[in-house]
Amino acid sequence: MHVLEADESGRVAVCRADELADGERLLFRVGRRRFGLFRHDGRFFALNGVCPHAAGALCEGPLTGTALPTDEFTYDYGKDGQVLRCAWHGFEFDITTGRSLVDPKLRARTFPVRVEDGAVVVELRPRK
Repeated sequence: MHVLEADESGRVAVCRADELADGERLLFRVGRRRFGLFRHDGRFFALNGVCPHAAGALCEGPLTGTALPTDEFTYDYGKDGQVLRCAWHGFEFDITTGRSLVDPKLRARTFPVRVEDGAVVVELRPRK
């Protein structure tokens, strides 16, 4: 796990954009807080590393897909590499939105990500 520091505005440069390939993740810590940075379909997504269900190791779990809603008696697999399953209890979250696949009220905290001069910068909003 990379240990990084945020600047005074809460921004942290996590890595160079070319260091993280599609389907990969980078786990990092700022202070005592844990996070995961994911690259999916050329875009970057950052999530809180702690699962909102029971404070498990969310970002350490497998990236998978899921069965999509279809007509009766058919199953289509989709969202490949977009569904993060918590390492502790298996709760699943969409990395692009942070939303739980099962309980719409349950959501992993997400953070804005930008690529600036080739660096992937995560904006860690201050808690209110």
